[in-house]
Amino acid sequence: QVQLVESGGGLMQPGGSLRLSCAASGSFFRINLMRWYRQAPGKQRELVALITSMGVTNYVDSVKGRFTISSDNAKNTVSLQMDSLKPDDTAVYYCNVQAQSGRTSIPTDFWGQGTQVTVSS
Repeated sequence: QVQLVESGGGLMQPGGSLRLSCAASGSFFRINLMRWYRQAPGKQRELVALITSMGVTNYVDSVKGRFTISSDNAKNTVSLQMDSLKPDDTAVYYCNVQAQSGRTSIPTDFWGQGTQVTVSS
């Protein structure tokens, strides 16, 4: 099992910055992927950014050039630096990790509790 604790959400004006952090703990063999999702009111949850254990990153088009995902594999943490925030970035942001309990175990997704990000003047 993996427990995820998120922090860093809040209210920010358009053009401002926020940094989200997520720390994973528990019993697992390996974390393969760390991701940030978001869900705005009335919309489906969408993948915002991901980072693999090798440091490969990918972003949804709407945040490219504004958001940066990073991780510390030794500390099992993942962060999302969000710059040039827009009102459309308003959503609940969820941390997600794909982890294995053993070398040959099927990868399983685990979710954080979510943190609210509101971008408004």
